[in-house]
This record gives sequence, C-alpha cells and structure tokens, in this order.
Amino acid sequence: MAQLTQTSSLQVSRINHRFGPAEILRDINFCVQKGQVVSIVGPSGGGKTTLLHLCAGLLDVLDGKINNTFESFSFAFQDARLLPWQTTLDNIAFGLKAIGIKKAQRHAKAKEIALRFGLDETDFNKFPKDLSGGMRQRVAFARALVVQPELLYLDEPFSALDIGLKQELQSILIELVNLQNLSILFITHDLMEAVKLSHQILLLDIDPGRIVESFTLNKPLPERDDQFVYQETARLLAHPKIRQTFELNLRAK
Repeated sequence: MAQLTQTSSLQVSRINHRFGPAEILRDINFCVQKGQVVSIVGPSGGGKTTLLHLCAGLLDVLDGKINNTFESFSFAFQDARLLPWQTTLDNIAFGLKAIGIKKAQRHAKAKEIALRFGLDETDFNKFPKDLSGGMRQRVAFARALVVQPELLYLDEPFSALDIGLKQELQSILIELVNLQNLSILFITHDLMEAVKLSHQILLLDIDPGRIVESFTLNKPLPERDDQFVYQETARLLAHPKIRQTFELNLRAK
C-alpha cells in the first residue's frame, strides 16, 4: 500500500502572548498550506508583527503551539536590514553562505536572482549606503528568495515603496507562488495589497490581538487584474467586521 505524502504546512494553534502584564494576542488559530498565501490585516497595535515573529521563531511561544513542517523559510522585513559592511552581492548571498554553499556557486546564484530583481551588474559591488531605498529593498527580497525557501514571511515589505516598484515585486512573488508553489505569510495595513496577493485574509482586531474574521479569495493570483482588486477591496470595505475593526464608521462621521 502506497504511503501518503504529508503536505507541508504552518499550523498555529491556541496562541496567546503577553509582554509583562500586557495581553498582546489571544487564542490565535490558523494554517498556511503549501502554495498558499495568507495575509494578516488589521490596525496598528494589534500584534501583527509579534504574531509573525512567533511563527518565524524570532520570539518564544509562551502559550499555545506552532507546528512548522516546511523544510525551509526566510524573512523579508519592512526595512531592508542589509549588512552595511557587505556588498550587494555578498548581502544577497549571505543566506547561502550560512548553509555552506561555496563562494563561486553562491555568487553565481546571487547574480542570477539580482538581475531578476532589476539590479544591474554595476550595483553588485556597491555597499548599502550607495543604494537607494528601493534598490536596498530589491536586495532584501533577493536575499530572502535566493535560498529558495518553501515558506516566506513578509513584514510589510511594500509599505515604503513607490507604486511602480511595489507592483514589480508583487508580480515576482505571484510568479513564484504560481510556478514554484511558494507559501507566504505576510502582514499589512493595506487591504488592496492583501486582496491582490492572498488566498486567505485574516482580520486581526486589537486589545488584545485576535482573529475576528477570515476571507477566502478563490480567483487565481495571476488572473487578478486591477478591476478585480478594486471591486473586491470595495466589497470587503463594506463588510461590518472590516468597518468595525478599522473604525471606518467612526471616521465617516
């Protein structure tokens, strides 16, 4: 009898978290499956970044359980967090060096993905201080993806980017999800961004952070044109839970 292959997943069960007396998260439950993009949206102060850090192992789980069966993962932050003493190429190759890839091979991989992310060969030997903010973010994305992770964590990585670069990087992510079955868990304040990239949107309310609603979007990511994104965002903005969580009713008065 053939053995069933277990699909990789990130399973978050009954997570509660405190910083001292302050309750940050309460009874958080969700799952990210192989090839799925899950976004967490909500107002500031809801514990979105704390939750992401718990999932990525950057914070210790105090109450509840997180089971990650993905073989590899990486993280891209809101700020690029490049090593200032390393060149563009060495920053991109940093993760490859950490897993023991030899210099010639890791530089070849780094150059290939750097070009894919719109960097020029003239940028390879520059230091972070010599790059624009947008170029630094390209490097950060390339560094996160050059290791070919099964799961990618994104902490509002598009928030400070101009619209052109944002759309370019989002298109690359959609291509990777579609062609390589990449799984993504990301947090954002931008509902339109969540609609464009997500298979499932989790709404996180504040005081304490808790998931109050989940929205599933079935349209394939490559088929989501601007019209779909605008219409679906408008539909979600009319949802009572969205309006309540973001206090849209209060702001309209």
